[in-house]
Amino acid sequence: MKKKLFTSFLVVGLLATFTQVADAQSTHSIQKGETLSSIGDQYSIPAAAIKRSNNLSSEHLIAGETLTIPAVVSQNEKELLARLVHAEAKGESYAGKVAVATVVLNRVDSDLFPDSVNDVVYERSASGHYAFSPVLDGSISNTADSESTRAVEEALQFRGQGQNSLYFYNPETATSKWVSTREQTIVIGNHVFAK
Repeated sequence: MKKKLFTSFLVVGLLATFTQVADAQSTHSIQKGETLSSIGDQYSIPAAAIKRSNNLSSEHLIAGETLTIPAVVSQNEKELLARLVHAEAKGESYAGKVAVATVVLNRVDSDLFPDSVNDVVYERSASGHYAFSPVLDGSISNTADSESTRAVEEALQFRGQGQNSLYFYNPETATSKWVSTREQTIVIGNHVFAK
């Protein structure tokens, strides 16, 4: 009986893991007449995000080829991202909040980082450091304000566009010197954005 129970848990665990990986990123076989916009509408992903994820230089699609579709962001992940934006960019301009949300989405779309908002937000380095200080200090649990929620929605709407920033930091408070070696993309308020 214990062996059957263990096997059932193992199979359920493997199916759950497979489902999470499949949801994180999927592929789409291009059909004749499809456009990036129509494919984006089908998956609720901006066409620009699909274009960027596939390194496309034009809007021209060829039937039969396969596109990688970026991860869909669930409502729970939107709320988590809004809480992160609220904690990281409190006191920053609306544009700064959108840029912070965009960094997280850029990480989700990058091969260098995990494939979901949740995994990016809670990522830890090999040495145990959190990618985002609000996770460490607990402020990630605070309710997001309406401006942070709007900033997340705007970042999702324009996903795939922008400066390709993967990092941001406040030079006055940053403790890591490594991040300042990254190529700077833009400065908004107290945050430097980099790739």
